[in-house]
Amino acid sequence: MALLGVGEIAPDFDVPALVGGVKRRFRLSDQLGKKNVLLAFYPSNWTLASAAQLMAFQAEKEKLDALALPISICVDSIMNTTVWEREIGPLDFPMCADFWPHGEVCREYGVLREQEPHRGSCEPALYLVDRHGRIAFRDVYPLEQPPDIQTVLARLKEL
Repeated sequence: MALLGVGEIAPDFDVPALVGGVKRRFRLSDQLGKKNVLLAFYPSNWTLASAAQLMAFQAEKEKLDALALPISICVDSIMNTTVWEREIGPLDFPMCADFWPHGEVCREYGVLREQEPHRGSCEPALYLVDRHGRIAFRDVYPLEQPPDIQTVLARLKEL
């Protein structure tokens, strides 16, 4: 499936999430109309690049929150995510588990890796979904290079 483009309607999803250390459900459509949502897809838990990305988001959480609600998404299970978050956290934003059916949300957004290497994980990518449910921007990054948080903040301020 191809990457979704700017201006397209963001597919809704309802997945398990870890929110402040508590397992809950996260539904994208519940956030629409309130504020922009920054979907941060990362390849998998337990990788240095993923940890660096999420820890940078946490460090700049106040600035991010002023511009958008940050949400992380990966294909690992909620149990795996819970254990990992305890190691690198605490993290104060929803961490979504796109585990079952495996990678469905990532596939809808065009970031599920369908070929080797790393088949079944997802591309590191950011999608900004505006209050109306449309994609305002998207960026895809090299596998081992997390997005630079200062660049992300600057990009969000431009919108």
